Amino acid sequence: VAAAEPQFAVRAGEALIPRLAPLAASEVTEGLGWDPEGTVLITGGLGTLGTTLARHLVTTHGIRHLLLTGRRGPDTPGADTLKTELTTLGAHVTITATDTTDRHALSTLLNTIPPEHPLTAVVHTAGVTDDTPLTGLTPQRLHPVLTPKIDGAWLLHELTRDHSPAIVLFSSISGLLGGAAQAAYTAANTYLDALAANHPSTTSLAWGLWEQESGITTRLGAADQARIARGGL
Repeated sequence: VAAAEPQFAVRAGEALIPRLAPLAASEVTEGLGWDPEGTVLITGGLGTLGTTLARHLVTTHGIRHLLLTGRRGPDTPGADTLKTELTTLGAHVTITATDTTDRHALSTLLNTIPPEHPLTAVVHTAGVTDDTPLTGLTPQRLHPVLTPKIDGAWLLHELTRDHSPAIVLFSSISGLLGGAAQAAYTAANTYLDALAANHPSTTSLAWGLWEQESGITTRLGAADQARIARGGL
């Protein structure tokens, strides 16, 4: 097929060409619309993205009940300081060590949410990377990257149906543009985008590189930063 486009998809006899476009102002909703007395669950809530989001929700949107999960929970460095900070700002904060890819553990966690402060929203920020070229991928290298994103997102979607919360998935622009040695991470984030596209109550945010250094970006050297900058991010 001769075409000037590097890629396209054929659906029902029509060629679809991918394009990035700005969101029309009429499609932007002011404010979150989340009940400040409801509970917001943040997975990866003690990482760089989770803590930044938690502060934003409390200081900007007046959220008063946060449930923050992480692999180490209260043993995460800085967890006590964060809890004290957010409590001083007027929020009630619960920190747990919960594996959100474990159905029983996640179900148990959701059952601890008090009915007087029902689950209003879920923000899934958990994720890891493994710098491996496509040709070097094996099940052992794929599984640790796919599981936190994919299994976690699906279980959150499935187990919170009775709560009907807003679900926000922290995806990555790599799901659209790819990334050097990040085939597994790209696939994981593409799944999040697809999940959101098929469920109206779910939103996937394809982030670029954050200004704050995180566990995912801490290994980036000067050459990596320059490569990413050349890509326009």
